[in-house]
Amino acid sequence: MSKYPPISKTIIFLLIFISSFSVFSQQKFTISGYVKDSKTGESLIGANVYVKETMKGSTTNQYGFFSITVDKGQYEFVVTYVGYTLFSQKINLDKNIKQNISLSEKVTTTKEVVITGDKEDKNTKSSSMGTVTLDVEKIKTLPAFLGEVDILKTIQLTPGVQSAGEGNSGFYVRGGGPDQNLILLDEAVVYNASHLFGFFSVFNADAVKNVSLTKAGMPANYGGRLASVLDISMKEGNNRDYHADGGIGLISSRLTVQGPIKKDTSSFIISGRRTYIDVLVKPFINKSSPFKSSGYYFYDLNAKLNWHFSDKDRVFLSGYFGRDVFSLIDKTSSFNNTISWGNGTGCLRWNHLFNEKLFLNTSLIYSNYQFEFAATQSSYEIKLYSGVTDWNGKLDFNYFPSIRHNVKFGINYIYHTFVPNNASAKSGDVAFDLGKTIELFSHDGAAYINDEFDLTENIKINGGLRYTIFEQVGPFDRFLKDNLGQINDTVHYARNEKVKLYQHIEPRLSVRFNINSKSSLKASYTQNYQYIHLASVTAVSLPTDIWVPSSDIVKPQFGTQYSIGYFRNFAKNKWESSVEIYYKDMKNQIEFREGALPEDNIKDNTDNNFVFGDGWSYGAEFFVNKKVGKTTGWIGYTLAWT
Repeated sequence: MSKYPPISKTIIFLLIFISSFSVFSQQKFTISGYVKDSKTGESLIGANVYVKETMKGSTTNQYGFFSITVDKGQYEFVVTYVGYTLFSQKINLDKNIKQNISLSEKVTTTKEVVITGDKEDKNTKSSSMGTVTLDVEKIKTLPAFLGEVDILKTIQLTPGVQSAGEGNSGFYVRGGGPDQNLILLDEAVVYNASHLFGFFSVFNADAVKNVSLTKAGMPANYGGRLASVLDISMKEGNNRDYHADGGIGLISSRLTVQGPIKKDTSSFIISGRRTYIDVLVKPFINKSSPFKSSGYYFYDLNAKLNWHFSDKDRVFLSGYFGRDVFSLIDKTSSFNNTISWGNGTGCLRWNHLFNEKLFLNTSLIYSNYQFEFAATQSSYEIKLYSGVTDWNGKLDFNYFPSIRHNVKFGINYIYHTFVPNNASAKSGDVAFDLGKTIELFSHDGAAYINDEFDLTENIKINGGLRYTIFEQVGPFDRFLKDNLGQINDTVHYARNEKVKLYQHIEPRLSVRFNINSKSSLKASYTQNYQYIHLASVTAVSLPTDIWVPSSDIVKPQFGTQYSIGYFRNFAKNKWESSVEIYYKDMKNQIEFREGALPEDNIKDNTDNNFVFGDGWSYGAEFFVNKKVGKTTGWIGYTLAWT
């Protein structure tokens, strides 16, 4: 059993350091609460909350919570969110106040496709750069391929993001590979985000509330990937009324049911969709064809429950399950072939308010991806399997010491189980020896702190540190080879025995400087380590690609990114524009050596067939976005080298 370096002293120091802010809070009071949709009770992520007299405030976190601390006095308290009516109220702040806000949707005849749900000047005033936030309801107004709203295809319309290939839902961000994007659905990792061999993503827009993509200046609470974070939040369900929505598209049907379990206190949402490509194709297949019973379909199922036990405690339980199933059946030759792949996730989260300034989210998360291939002919049968399973525990704190401060800190632990390849074969009752199932195990931990604050009226800083530790452990057999590539020895590692350990510090820094009320300069610097890798057989991300951990042979990927940008708003913030320039350096990239296949490793270590290299990319991104009016939309242009 390995021994980790203690982090308890660090956490205690951080708590003492953060609590010391209270010394400076004399004669200051806090207003805090949640911002919700008045009709559905859904929390509103990224709503702008501020004090009008100072024009300073904050945005709600991913659970709709806000906290603002200012001097004692009388203020006008304002809450805004794109597409909703403004909330304004006079308050006498002579004590701490808890106030939940319900916003009503605006009644408008003009559909506005917007790319942010924050305050009007967020483009220039925030410290974030390379960030895109999409309102799913607005995405639905865009043209859809075969009638299917696709979140990832919309993301690929923004600068710096491009498809991983024709008909592929994988995507490249600023020159990084598809595996370098951290894709989260309610905090659970989604390892393969494509359906129909890449033509559609796994995200059912009817079940999704918010989508955020971060390409640069990644905050310290995110890690494990080099290129980007795609953070997707599912809807919570209407806690006021019951609703059922459905639709019949060109290739699929969908149904969503939501409503209160107990009105204003708890709710549920269940959403599913299934294609009927297999049904549509059958009439066009000759009845005498030996492939009459062949077919393909995919399906998704999203479900979520949430309970508001009190103003201080909320619990969420969410899950996703999806599969692609392809079958090829030739009755004349007794040949059956079935390929299936897909993801499964589950997440239990508990929100707790210690006080008006300290927010905690505790998460227990399960993620799984698997690929299965089975073929039979007469009495002969062969099966191939690969996959990855994660068990994840997180503690994420959010502390609001003052109106100019937003501090995040926490810890994270993941236990990974990888099955790079597993094969079995038999003929009748006779089984062939293809070796035992290869499983790889690893511990993956992190601790972080991130602080966003206004240094002066014109300078905002968002800085953080992330400590990461990764260890591959047994049971594991390392096969040693001679110069001819023949195995001549084996090193055995017992259960939980250390194979290889890595640990690193990852600094993150973003700075914004206001030139004037309409424009600003921003710069960011990030370092990231990636300890798990997607080994691609080809340049196209197929479901046969396999995930492997860092090991004594495979070093962690390491990336450094520098970004600088100029941001400018026009016409009273109706138009947004930006120019960003970036440079990225990427170390220890991996792929299968030329001619190698996963099946070559059945009696060998998978990483013995890898080759390694380094990469770099640089470029410029231009973006113009019209947010309101009869005509809305955006234009993006990317000039890049990789």
